[in-house]
Amino acid sequence: MYDVIGIPVTRTFRVLWMLEELGQPYNHTAVPPHDSKVTELNATGKVPVLLDDGAAIIDSTAIMTYLADKHGALTYPPGTIERAHQDSITHLVLDEIDAVLWTASRHSFILPKEKRVGEIKPSLMWEYSRNINNVMQRMKGPYLMGDMMTIPDIILAHCGGWARAAKFPLDNENFKTYLQHVRARPAFQKLADGLK
Repeated sequence: MYDVIGIPVTRTFRVLWMLEELGQPYNHTAVPPHDSKVTELNATGKVPVLLDDGAAIIDSTAIMTYLADKHGALTYPPGTIERAHQDSITHLVLDEIDAVLWTASRHSFILPKEKRVGEIKPSLMWEYSRNINNVMQRMKGPYLMGDMMTIPDIILAHCGGWARAAKFPLDNENFKTYLQHVRARPAFQKLADGLK
């Protein structure tokens, strides 16, 4: 039984979705970043945190990679060309999509007010749109890697919801179709319904 710590409106959602896809049992402690339950396991206060037999793992992508490798699902095997391509697109999504949204969030409500640069958001929105177009050009099928859903799909679909909440543009038709397809999965729907 896994333990997941973090509120689902954060990257914690990715880990919960992964566990639902894997059909693995878990306990969920929905606490915000910097809660004492988080900081005792992760000094940065960031969520999510996964506990597996008492061992803490931090960072959503590291957690998902660990779970995918451990359970042999939602990933290509380590040491294969397919895994190298999967890791490449994972890093593309993290660097070009997730990082842009994280920067926008930091300058909207996370950084101290005197450190925020409100004028940066239009530039980030432009960059996000351009980067979504680039990611969609690399898509190999109904999922980023082709016929099989993998880790970067969870990250990208989560980012799509994050972008919508942050009022970022959603003008790439292929991305709209992709989001509808990925978010229609039963594991996503079960999790989303449970959060309503």
